[in-house]
Order: sequence, then C-alpha cells, then structure tokens
Amino acid sequence: MQKVKFTKALLNNQWHDNVTLKIDDQGFIIAIGRQGNDKADPNIEVVDGFALPGMPNCHSHAFQRAMAGLAEFSTSERDSFWTWRDVMYRFAQSITPDDLYHIARQLYLEMVTAGYTSVAEFHYLHHQKGGQPYDNPAEMSLAIIEAAKDVGLHLTHLPVLYMSSGFGNISLSDEQARFGHDIDHYCALWDQLDKITKNIPRQNLGAAFHSLRAVSPEGMDKVIQHVKRQNAHAPLHIHIAEQMKEVEDCLAWSGQRPVEWLLNHQELTENWCLIHATHMTEQETKALAMSGAVVGICPTTEANLGDGLFSLRPYLDQGGRVAIGSDSHISVSPVAELRLLEYGQRLKFQSRNITATKIQPHSGNALYHNALKGGVQAAGLNAGALEIGRRADLITLDPVSPLMVATPDKYLLDRFIFSGNQSVIKDVMVGGEWLIRAGSHREKQNINQKFQITMEKLLN
Repeated sequence: MQKVKFTKALLNNQWHDNVTLKIDDQGFIIAIGRQGNDKADPNIEVVDGFALPGMPNCHSHAFQRAMAGLAEFSTSERDSFWTWRDVMYRFAQSITPDDLYHIARQLYLEMVTAGYTSVAEFHYLHHQKGGQPYDNPAEMSLAIIEAAKDVGLHLTHLPVLYMSSGFGNISLSDEQARFGHDIDHYCALWDQLDKITKNIPRQNLGAAFHSLRAVSPEGMDKVIQHVKRQNAHAPLHIHIAEQMKEVEDCLAWSGQRPVEWLLNHQELTENWCLIHATHMTEQETKALAMSGAVVGICPTTEANLGDGLFSLRPYLDQGGRVAIGSDSHISVSPVAELRLLEYGQRLKFQSRNITATKIQPHSGNALYHNALKGGVQAAGLNAGALEIGRRADLITLDPVSPLMVATPDKYLLDRFIFSGNQSVIKDVMVGGEWLIRAGSHREKQNINQKFQITMEKLLN
C-alpha cells in the first residue's frame, strides 16, 4: 500500500488542494484525504503536481507508428484514404514479430509520456507475409502484449477478424493475406489470447471486426456469440463509415448505410465502440447516441486521411458518448486529439467553444471529461476518475510550467489543452505504479535504441 499527496487533484470534476490518495497493492484507490495535516507521516510521498485521471487511447494500430510521415507524397492525381491504404499495405509486408515488438514499445512509451494511461490495440497484422500462420498463431499478438508489459500502460487487446476485401465476401488480396482469418481459426486465436491475458496485470481482451466490408454478417454473429460465452462484457470494436466510398459501397450491397446496417443487425450496447462513424445521417446519429455505444474519434488521423468531420455537437446533444484514439500515430498526444476535435468543429460550424455547455462552459473540461468517460467504457476499464474503488491511473501537470503558473483552477484544463505545444505532463502512474517521473521512463534509452535499429532495418 502507498499514500501519495498532491498539490492539487481533480476530484469529481473539481480541483482540490492538498489531496492524498491511499492506493492498495493491486493499484486501486482505497481512500482520499483532503487538506489533512499529514506532513509528519513518513509513509506519505509528496508530489508537487496537479493530479488528474490519465486518458485512455481507444484506437491504435501499433505497426503504423513506423510509417508515420512516410506517406506524405503524391501517388495519384487525387490522393485519398485508398491510395494511402496501398502504401500502408506495402509497408506492412516487411514487419516481423520482433520488429512489431520494438515498434510497439516505442509507441507505448510515447503514449504514456504524453498522458495516455491505456490503449485499445486494434490488431490485424496476424500472419507471415503471404498469409501463412506462424507456428504460434498468436506470435504477432504476443509482441504487442510483451511491449505493453515492458512499458507498463494498460492494454485492451483487440484481435481483429478480417475475412474479405470488400462487401459480398470478395477474396482477400495478396497484400491483405497477413490479416485474414476464417471464423474457426479466429475463435481459436481469441481463446488462446484469453488464457494469456487473464494472467497478466493491466491487460484485458476484447474483439474487433475490421469493418462491414471485411467481415460477413455470419462471421460477426458467430464471433460475438463465442466471445460473449467467455466474457459477456468484452469490448467489441469496429471501423465504420470512415469514408463516403464505404457508405456508397454499403448502400449498393445492402440498401443501408453502414451505421444504419449495424443498428439494424446487432444489439449495440455499452460494450461497443464504433471507430470513426464520420458519415452519419441525423437519424443514425440519434439512434447511435441512444444505444449507449461509444464513438471512437481519431481527429489527427481522420484529418491526415481526409476522412471528414464527425458531427460532434449534434451527437453529444443526444447523449452520445465519445472517446479519442491516435489510430495511425501521425500524432501521439491526447492534447493534439482533443484540440483538433474541438477546432474541427469550430471550422465546420464557424463558431467557438462547440463542446462547451451551459452546465460546463469550459471547452477543455468538457472535452477531457467526455473523452475520459467514453474511453474507459470503450476499453472495459475501471478507471477514468480519482475515486475510491477506481484504478490509480493518473497524470500530474507541472505547476511551474509557463503554461500552468498562476492559472486559476477553472482554467487549468483549458490551458492544458489549448495553450501551446510544450508538454506540461510531469509524472504518470498506471495501476499504482509510477511509469513516468519528471517526464522520463526508466527504459527510455533502451526502447529508443532498439527502435532506431528496427527503423534502420525497415527503411533500408
């Protein structure tokens, strides 16, 4: 057990001075003290920082960290998501399990340093080049699992079912062969990973469907049934309605738009997270908000790929839940995602403080708390707040940073999100363990060196 006293801490959406958290050996908060006279207690660790819950990252493709910035060149007269995807497919062919381990370690180090305390890894790079399974079918997943263990952040592992290259069960292309599973082999992989992750602290398992175009309705139904028999509360994630071409192809295949089809064919509950959901009608927006599912928005990647802008305010007005993710990792920063999420809406609606409400007039507070609530739901975590019974996943802001000094409490989150590009994160704790102290991780040098060697190999 440990006791940690902070200069300030964010409790129930309000800042309080001199807060002490008592954390048990499993990493959960068991008591909270406020302004107590505990300076004489030698068992209390005093931290000069402003503590607040760490941010969940709801959507990651770890291997794409290695190609961030390498697709910013023209490949056709009209570049699009689909031309970017061709570049990504070619890059993915060369990555080995060892490469993936070092790439994911570097990525997860960057995440936790930036203030993410958990990641939902949407993992579809399963097999060898050409589609031949490894001797251990979970080889690539194990690289992800070990990388998360080494860095220390929480991993919600989401092995992806990927069956076809287009609506109507079109066969996978040669470049997609590394991703593919039939239903039986996928379920066997899921069972293997279930046994592994149950024995690893700070890890849990969900399931993911790449997209409606890549999974048959029958395949989705059977996998959901299989997963729910093992864990009725397992997170279920899917890419959906990211691009208009996807919407048009889904209409041609089914006569329904992607979100419409999913709402009509699956019982969307709080277990579900729909990634992107960029292109929805008013009816889809309302129905999805009422379902209790989360929309995972990845603003920097969606901007990079030219996806479009999610209609955030109408969705929130209907009670919709959102989370943020770094997706392709052209940026690895919750601040960057939240800032662009708000700025995109300002550009779309030509107005300011779109996320703010009468109850919560500060955009920074509204953005952060919405993303916290949706993020822990999407990942299946008992975190996201400094409360008794929640896991101690938290970050501290540096009170002497030029971006924080002299700031009144009600403006702290606004300043954190909307004030410059210098990181103000000082320390990061996950499950009661300090991973970042004074901005650095104990394994930073080793992780950086191994990533450099991996990149030199891949790019040469």
